[in-house]
Amino acid sequence: MKTIIPGEVKTSDLHAILLGAVSPRPICFASTIDENGQPNLSPFSFFNVFGSNPATLIFSPARRVRDNTTKHTLSNVYANKEVVINVVSYNMVQQASLSSCEYPVGVNEFEKAGFTAIPSEKIKPFRVKESPVQIECIVKQIIETGTNGGAGNLVICEPVAIHVNEDVLTEQGKIDPHKIDLVARMGGDYYCRASGDAVFEVAKPNTQLGIGVDALPASIKTSHILTGNNLGQLGNVHEMPSIDPTFHDDHLKNIVQYFSVNPTDMERELHLYAKTLLDDNKVDAAWQVLLSNA
Repeated sequence: MKTIIPGEVKTSDLHAILLGAVSPRPICFASTIDENGQPNLSPFSFFNVFGSNPATLIFSPARRVRDNTTKHTLSNVYANKEVVINVVSYNMVQQASLSSCEYPVGVNEFEKAGFTAIPSEKIKPFRVKESPVQIECIVKQIIETGTNGGAGNLVICEPVAIHVNEDVLTEQGKIDPHKIDLVARMGGDYYCRASGDAVFEVAKPNTQLGIGVDALPASIKTSHILTGNNLGQLGNVHEMPSIDPTFHDDHLKNIVQYFSVNPTDMERELHLYAKTLLDDNKVDAAWQVLLSNA
């Protein structure tokens, strides 16, 4: 492992490591106005949600590493204490990136990037019509973490109105990750797209505790075939499974019959088959395969 001690490396190098390691990061596409009512639009990837009661979003227009200057967004939230946080979907990411150019005061980034400014209902800054979710916020607090280049400015926001395009909702009224098709920021010029094959599910019991990897049989814990992710799946059941006499699987039957004379080979084949099932998220079936060798 390479060990990096903050303060012992250049800020620009530390900045690059942090942005490469802490990623992907959701993008806050912040719409603000200055004291004269001039709109400003800029994306920030130091951003997330931090509570729902009260609803709390925080983004950070950090001081620039290269020259210790700040973006117009920070001046605007100090002046007006209001911001619209728009989310960025894949079909608008190039325009959002264009809006990050350091245009001088008075230039309208909505126009430069080709976005449509629409009025908010509760606050003065405009919303981005093209964004699938637009969150009108009041600024509750701004925390400056430092005064040197690279220091953050935590803009703590409370939503007062949230507008969601119904096209990105499921029949149950939830946001569908494939329909909203969000993008996230990584290090350097890299982004990622949070839809399609990039989206997967991890089952998590909310009311019952998983038995844990430590409770797995030794032959499973020490497997050279099952991965850490596979062990996590097996340990996420709330009680140790037992053999189900009604379980039928032709491939399992063939493994047991063919390799019964060689226990070592049979265990390997069973673990390989269990891994295939686990990679397909068929945890119950994988347990039955592994228990057949108990």
